[in-house]
Amino acid sequence: MKSKREPSIATSHRDARSSDDAAGAQEQKGHQRRWSDVFSHIACVIAHWMGKPIAFLTAVSLVVVWAATGPLFGFSDTWQLVINTSTTIITFLMVFLIQNTQNRDTMAIQVKLSELILAVKDAENRFAEAEDMSEEELEKLHEELRRQAEHTLGALNSRRAARQKKAG
Repeated sequence: MKSKREPSIATSHRDARSSDDAAGAQEQKGHQRRWSDVFSHIACVIAHWMGKPIAFLTAVSLVVVWAATGPLFGFSDTWQLVINTSTTIITFLMVFLIQNTQNRDTMAIQVKLSELILAVKDAENRFAEAEDMSEEELEKLHEELRRQAEHTLGALNSRRAARQKKAG
């Protein structure tokens, strides 16, 4: 008779397969993380350089050179296709770069705001997770805060009016 502590062969085989699956999943995550890190690094470097004046001047120079070569190529369809294709490809790639940069910046701002909210003694911690709320929840929260702001403004205006009556 088998003791309850001894795993069966099927159980130990299943456990080995589970650990292999877990190791494979971990390795897959590692590869994904590395590719994501490489992409993020490249995106940061490119975004850094594209935000400099020299990048704009380079783009303007390329357009001027292209325009200057128009008479040389007789303003042909191929000549026009070069600039159209180039700008389309660059724009397409820049969309992903801008989105990556915006996502990273938004996440950094959210983390900083969450830290501030959690650090303030009387703050409501539910605001620290506002980015995870549904559209409906955000709209309700916005309406609630708008009403609070109106109430606070009304109270401030009442106090100001009372002070002006005393002073005047």
